[in-house]
Amino acid sequence: MELWFSERHTQNVKFSIRVERQLYSGQSEFQRIDVFDSREFGRFLTLDGYLMLTEKDEFIYHEMMTHVPMAVHPDPRKILVIGGGDGGVIRELTRYEKIERIDMVEIDPLVVEVSKKYLPQTACRLEDPRVHIYYEDGLRFIRSVHEEYDLIIVDCSDPGGPGEGLFTKEFYGSCYKALKDDGIMVNQHESPFYEEDAMTMQRVHKRIVGSFPISRVYQVHVPTFPAGHWLFGFASKKYHPVRDLDAVKWNMFGLSTRYYTTQLHAGAFALPYYVEEMLKHVE
Repeated sequence: MELWFSERHTQNVKFSIRVERQLYSGQSEFQRIDVFDSREFGRFLTLDGYLMLTEKDEFIYHEMMTHVPMAVHPDPRKILVIGGGDGGVIRELTRYEKIERIDMVEIDPLVVEVSKKYLPQTACRLEDPRVHIYYEDGLRFIRSVHEEYDLIIVDCSDPGGPGEGLFTKEFYGSCYKALKDDGIMVNQHESPFYEEDAMTMQRVHKRIVGSFPISRVYQVHVPTFPAGHWLFGFASKKYHPVRDLDAVKWNMFGLSTRYYTTQLHAGAFALPYYVEEMLKHVE
């Protein structure tokens, strides 16, 4: 008998992956956590039945979430990652020698534990001495922080679960206060394609625009995410994501990437017209 994992994208659409075997299933205080192994996508992680990452395409998401702001900010030394318990963003950040400290705030310790055991491809750098992990609610953590970070990366799960508070106006306002005068925030911005996801995306964008003087959206193609079309938000107190891109400096780092390039960086902010219209509607 064949075993398939299926995720509901809409009432009329499901995305399915044939599973070779289930490696882990457990219930934390916050959510159900499962890890499967598949022939097409390798191992993949789901939370409450929603796919978070697969070994085959996680590099796309994590590279674009990390290297876009790192190529814009001239001197990022202290970074805050909210969520990101799978370790993918941490893996990419620790490739930069100039970063002095990375704080990661993850609400669910079991996500980190499971990722270390079953997803070593992504969780391979969580033991870096610059990484400090705090197991608490991201909204509660950020409330008491003022002008401390050069970059905040919000790598949270979708709204509705334990990450719901990370999509509020209060949260984005707190992120603004937690950043230094030239700080940057990057967040996962949901998909613009299906109606329910698009409405969430518009709400998020409206709240961020209300908190930051510079707010832009960029896109990425992640095959296993709803519609394969995903958005990130770039918000800053000072820097424009394209005009302030220092391509020469970033390329001199000599980092080997599989998806991100400085040419792609600029192009990712050129959005389809229907997405531009959605964003303008709420700005």
